[in-house]
Amino acid sequence: MKAVILAAGEGTRMRPLTAARPKVMLPIANKPMMEHSVDAAIQAGIRDFVIITGYREDSIKDYFGDGSGKGISIDYVHQDSQLGTANAIGYAKGHVDGRFVVLNGDMLISPEHIRHLISTDKDAVITVKEVDDPSHFGVIETDGDRVIRIIEKAQHPPSKLANAGIYLFTEAVFDFIAKTQLSPRGELEITDSLQMMIDAGCNVGYAVLDSDWIDIGRPWDLLDANRVLLENMKGMCEGTVEPYATLHGEVTVGRGTIIRNGSYIIGPVVIGDDCDIGPNCFIRASTAIGNNVHIGNAVEVKNSIIMDGTKIGHLSYLGDSVIGLKCNFGAGTKVANLRHDGKNIKCSVKGKVVDTGRRKLGVIMGDDVHTGINTSINVGMMMEAGSYSHPGEVITPGRKTN
Repeated sequence: MKAVILAAGEGTRMRPLTAARPKVMLPIANKPMMEHSVDAAIQAGIRDFVIITGYREDSIKDYFGDGSGKGISIDYVHQDSQLGTANAIGYAKGHVDGRFVVLNGDMLISPEHIRHLISTDKDAVITVKEVDDPSHFGVIETDGDRVIRIIEKAQHPPSKLANAGIYLFTEAVFDFIAKTQLSPRGELEITDSLQMMIDAGCNVGYAVLDSDWIDIGRPWDLLDANRVLLENMKGMCEGTVEPYATLHGEVTVGRGTIIRNGSYIIGPVVIGDDCDIGPNCFIRASTAIGNNVHIGNAVEVKNSIIMDGTKIGHLSYLGDSVIGLKCNFGAGTKVANLRHDGKNIKCSVKGKVVDTGRRKLGVIMGDDVHTGINTSINVGMMMEAGSYSHPGEVITPGRKTN
């Protein structure tokens, strides 16, 4: 049994975080999100992987290599252009034998569900999740344990079982992919291929996902996924904690990291290797701090992801934010994370203003951003990679990044 992992897309809705890496390599709980999918498949007993790559694929290959570091085997297949899920799965032809599972590299899945998928003997199995409002999803219509119809975003859905984008297939699927036509949005949809299988009399089943379904489509979804993973983490310390530092709850401290006097950390929190934390800082729950990060004196951080090499030296506040690689916060940089009027925070995604559905959201900051001292950053701001602010500047919507 092999696992095919779809990892070719950039993830344009995740900009500015994907300017230098594919979406699947964005970190959650200090590991690339795709690594969580790989680890889940390994725990389910899978040892052979086919990874469909495209945008910035070298970052994936450099990190995972041939898989030997995890005791697995990885084949890479380059997808020339992203023309939909069916197109991506089609690239696995000739690299799989018999039955195989298909996972999205940007979706968290439990090993228990993968075990359930690979234990079935149908021609195809669609993973579904029961949702409150199925009109926003592709849903299935069933007859017993079989799927008889797949409907995309119906006004009157026949069920509340939404397609979660995780599948079991046999090699027969490739014949149907070859017959699939472009959809109205110009893509080859795997749901169209599946409907052809159903119409041809193939036995297509479904498996209900009982665990959390975390589909990471926009930057702030990283924070939700990070929180869920950290809540299941057991703390451990491989670094140095000075006598008057306090670690409360499940806190992980990496090798070579020092937690200095006066630091107060409330788990769940994960801190990577070779970090310098404190003195006299406050790190609150659901925070993931990467490697070689400095959190300095009188800094408060809560519910955030901070990537490798970032420096938040002193007198700064950061909440509900995602910070890229090698950023530098000037002294006194403050990030607002709550609207005064209590309404949901809106962000710009692909040039459109969207409602995040969140009342708390700070900044989404690309790699290598530098803020001047006493910079104030408004709620829901996107700061492009390589941009900077002047001392005392207020970063508000409509501000052009440098």
